[in-house]
Amino acid sequence: MLHGAQAYKKIANETASARELEANLLLRSAARFQAIREAWDIRQPELNDALLFNRKLWTIFIDAITRDDNPLPSDVRQNVATLGAFVINRTIKLTGNPQPEGLGSLININREIAAGLLGPA
Repeated sequence: MLHGAQAYKKIANETASARELEANLLLRSAARFQAIREAWDIRQPELNDALLFNRKLWTIFIDAITRDDNPLPSDVRQNVATLGAFVINRTIKLTGNPQPEGLGSLININREIAAGLLGPA
């Protein structure tokens, strides 16, 4: 019985670590956007790299959430996929028409999702 408990603890720790990693990546992306927005005149050249990082991150999330073997309820999966589509579309729009005020929604979404990932599982 002890071995089963140890195996469960290991899996729980790996899962928590994956959630923490995802949250940290979202927070890093939000912080980059915030820094660019606050010093737009100086840091605007960094925007395309920050947008590309965020787009790749959300593409991975969308892929994971839409897999048939994802254990989350279908309504949660659909909501995250819809949010991901919004993020990707916003990112593409900002690539073509960079505006500092356009970063606010990406900053907020990334922070909110990260907070959810860091909260109780």
